[in-house]
Amino acid sequence: MSKKEKKKVLDWQDDVELDIPEDEIWTYQVPGLAAPHINKPHKYFLLKKIVFVIVIIVAVSLSIYFSVLALQNDTFEYTETAQGIELTKFSNTGYLYELDIDYELNIEYIAGNNDPKTNFKVVKDTTKPITSVRQFALNCDDKIKTIRIGETVEFVDTKAFYSCWALQNIEVDENNPNYCDVDGVLYNKDKTEVLCYPCDHDEYLRQKYGYEKELYTDEITPEYERDIQTYVVPSTVVKIDEMCFNYANLRVIYLPEGLKTIETLSVFKLHEKKDEWGTTPSLKAIYTYKADDVADSHLTDVKALGEIYNSLPEGLEYIGSDAFSYNTALTYLYIPESVSYIGHHAFWDTVYKDGDQLKGVTEIHVAVDEDTFENDLEVGDDWKPKYDFLLFKKAVDVVYSAERVKE
Repeated sequence: MSKKEKKKVLDWQDDVELDIPEDEIWTYQVPGLAAPHINKPHKYFLLKKIVFVIVIIVAVSLSIYFSVLALQNDTFEYTETAQGIELTKFSNTGYLYELDIDYELNIEYIAGNNDPKTNFKVVKDTTKPITSVRQFALNCDDKIKTIRIGETVEFVDTKAFYSCWALQNIEVDENNPNYCDVDGVLYNKDKTEVLCYPCDHDEYLRQKYGYEKELYTDEITPEYERDIQTYVVPSTVVKIDEMCFNYANLRVIYLPEGLKTIETLSVFKLHEKKDEWGTTPSLKAIYTYKADDVADSHLTDVKALGEIYNSLPEGLEYIGSDAFSYNTALTYLYIPESVSYIGHHAFWDTVYKDGDQLKGVTEIHVAVDEDTFENDLEVGDDWKPKYDFLLFKKAVDVVYSAERVKE
């Protein structure tokens, strides 16, 4: 840096002193700057203040208005498709316990009512019929107890009501040509597919058969298990759809011998809801029956089911991924020779160690020999359950060429 440049820097760094008379200290105006407003009113001060207040009020009002409008619009979301109107998303207000899926719905709020339980009403637009329900449309809703499906609905994705924890029953308009219900459980019209067993259907059954909250006691009577925790899949059914029975409170399931397909996650993690802190695995037995004229899903007389045998039915072909996962109360599984596909983790976590004792599905019985199983079946990764063994996970044994166990 030259001496001339250094001098410029030093000059710039020198303190600047203003020679201001003491009696002008609060009013002195620096050349080029606005004069101070000490003890002087700003020009149009009152007008500016009024405008500012009005702007704030308008902004807050608009914020509240658009928040309510967003809440109204977000409760129900619909999409126009080539087939018609689809329910794509439902976000509960927190106080809706029944839902009609027949026409477009909107929420209207009642002016002057600040109670969130009663300050709204559901308005139906009968010019806009619903034709379909998208997957996960009601994902994890914990308030809706009853769903009513109208006659115009042509398609309901099997995952539409996934994890609706409070859902007790699904009712279908008798004029719907595509779907029906069997005592609150959703089926296709000809009852060849069972689509959705509501998560809290046991509460519906308790009310129907006059039981108190025995679910929350340690002792379950045989009558209670029969009426509330046993389900008979009708003999017309050939397919159990995705996520059908997931999280249901069932101890015993009767399957028809004509069943061909058990889809992904269809019998996933069945459990008893003990309290708000946790659950207890419930599914302890699967039976197959041979009668061909069973329509009643409620077990009244076991003799009406004809011949009964243990575990999965002869003629079954497809077992989807995670189909029976997390059912540690289950103790016996038999895979018939008709099965050609077993998805990944199909029986995952159906075995566990209690101290040094192995419990649950401790081995899997298979009808075919090992060579046939290895060569002819398509199986996914970790289809067998595993348990903790030293520092590793060990799969349970498979008993090939096995005879079905008789009770």
